[in-house]
Amino acid sequence: MIISLIIAYLHFDQILPELMKTNALLVYGFLFLIIFTETGLIFVPFLPGDSIIFISGNLSNLSGGFNLYIVIFGFIVSAVIGDYVNFEFGRHLGIKVAKSNRLKKIIKSKYLIKSEKFYFKYGKMAIFFGRFIPIIRTVIPFTAGVSKMSYESFFRYNVFGAICWILLITLSGFFFGSIPFVKNNFDLFLIGISITSLLTLIINGFRYYLNNYKYGK
Repeated sequence: MIISLIIAYLHFDQILPELMKTNALLVYGFLFLIIFTETGLIFVPFLPGDSIIFISGNLSNLSGGFNLYIVIFGFIVSAVIGDYVNFEFGRHLGIKVAKSNRLKKIIKSKYLIKSEKFYFKYGKMAIFFGRFIPIIRTVIPFTAGVSKMSYESFFRYNVFGAICWILLITLSGFFFGSIPFVKNNFDLFLIGISITSLLTLIINGFRYYLNNYKYGK
């Protein structure tokens, strides 16, 4: 959430169009790298994927130099590859993470525990649902790899989840971003996205606490 607030404060919606005029390829590459990193590297679950995707969708409709088709395709590919890399990390390094005190400091155990519960609750569909929940979207592919989920099943839910996630957020930015109220209060709208993401985490954490309390008694 903090990084999303920084993005709003720095007015990325104004900076990016200026950068697009000088080096569009670099800007696209930077944005796609953020989505790949958020979904592919388990130790950075705090990156602002939703905000970046929403801004890109919005700028595709506001003469910001962005091409909607490139944005959608690039983000989907980045998200799919990111999840696959994360899945491979879990498949081959999951046991080492569980036994290594050094790695546990980098990858918080509470995230792993929350992801495991989410995975066992929803099964294979957790790969799909996890796309829409910050932090969970980063940890769930790793958890699926640790559990030795089949490549075929993971690939199917990975691709389907990436397509739905990217289309939902990008097109929301594309259509809602042109509404005068949203356009005139764009920074506040980004903060709203961050708060919504935070509320999702709080609700999940509260449910986790209630379940532990109920079964602990």
